[in-house]
Amino acid sequence: MTNPQENRWTAVDRYITETIAPADEALTAALADSTAAGLPEIAVAPNQGKLLHLLAAMQGARNVLEIGTLGGYSTIWLARALPADGRLITLEYDPAHADVARANIARAGLDKIVEVRTGAALDTLPQLEAEGAGPFDLVFIDADKVNNPHYVAWALKLSRPGTVIIVDNVVRNGRVATPDPDDPAITGTREMFDLIAGEPRLDATALQTVGTKGYDGLLLARVLG
Repeated sequence: MTNPQENRWTAVDRYITETIAPADEALTAALADSTAAGLPEIAVAPNQGKLLHLLAAMQGARNVLEIGTLGGYSTIWLARALPADGRLITLEYDPAHADVARANIARAGLDKIVEVRTGAALDTLPQLEAEGAGPFDLVFIDADKVNNPHYVAWALKLSRPGTVIIVDNVVRNGRVATPDPDDPAITGTREMFDLIAGEPRLDATALQTVGTKGYDGLLLARVLG
């Protein structure tokens, strides 16, 4: 049975999107082609994509790292905040997803500043460090939740004082508040919170969200000097 409260969340998201975060052809096509290719429909909501865009713009980001590309929808929002000589590296585990993302990014006219790298992020992140690809001004983490603590640790390695780190899906429908050894996503997310709480170089908070994607939340952290 449909939850009337969730219907209201969706209606509010739709209103926000239509009034101040409207989609365009490239964004709409990115979602449509991702669905047609069989990708899971777990991309950020449009108003959340606009939030990522605004955070990157307010940060004055020139060098962005994304962990978890999917079909490139959030990538497009982030890349549009960068200057013409900016750079965004996005890491995707699944080669089929990466192919869809590359096509979506190219159609949006962003393939000159966006590089999609394929492979397990815990393999490609050390490569970025070896290449001297950082420091990144902003890191967006939206990949498998089991490895969230490792991703945050790597984001910190590849950062500078002032870098912003954003982690998606940290509330898990409210279940993050209770340990659940049978759910690796909950365990990984709680370990990430513990890591951040004990890391003096990070100043962070998290927000609960509701909307078309249900009940979840975002974590935002700033790297201190």
